[in-house]
Amino acid sequence: MNAMTASNLRSAYGGESQAHMRYRIWAEKAKKDGFPNVARLFMATSDAEEVHATLHFKALKDEVGSFDVLSGGVFGYDSTSDNLQGAIDGELFEVEQMYPAYIAVAEMQNEKAALSAYRYAIEAEKVHAELFTKAKEAVDLGKDLEAETILLCPVCGFISITGEEETCPLCNAKKELFKEY
Repeated sequence: MNAMTASNLRSAYGGESQAHMRYRIWAEKAKKDGFPNVARLFMATSDAEEVHATLHFKALKDEVGSFDVLSGGVFGYDSTSDNLQGAIDGELFEVEQMYPAYIAVAEMQNEKAALSAYRYAIEAEKVHAELFTKAKEAVDLGKDLEAETILLCPVCGFISITGEEETCPLCNAKKELFKEY
């Protein structure tokens, strides 16, 4: 694997791993603040970030050893509204800056495993940003997110709050594989 793609995959792995844990922490805060559906959304997205980290880790299958990993991370433990804004900002950074740059490098270097991992991640992150925006709008009105069901595709990290999909719109996984929150 090309050194730059490997470095980018390690960075993406680090960032997704941090998001995984951050969203778990923010889920507990949302629950304490009286927003159980927002808490469920944070938990589903936490697991989606674990899916992305795993895809990146597996794309690095031939890379063995210790590496310093540079990755950006959003920090803060504040109100649920502020935590949602942090989540929106983090997701949009990935969608608008990080993954487009990583995809461009992987395309140039013809790194197919990295491209597959990045493409699933960027498309799922777009959905995550939309859902966090919807949740923040509700919370800022003093309401919880309207979501009877929250489903996660364990293959690519797509999240649905409608349950209308028969297959994942990103990876075509069957709905029966989805995890419910």
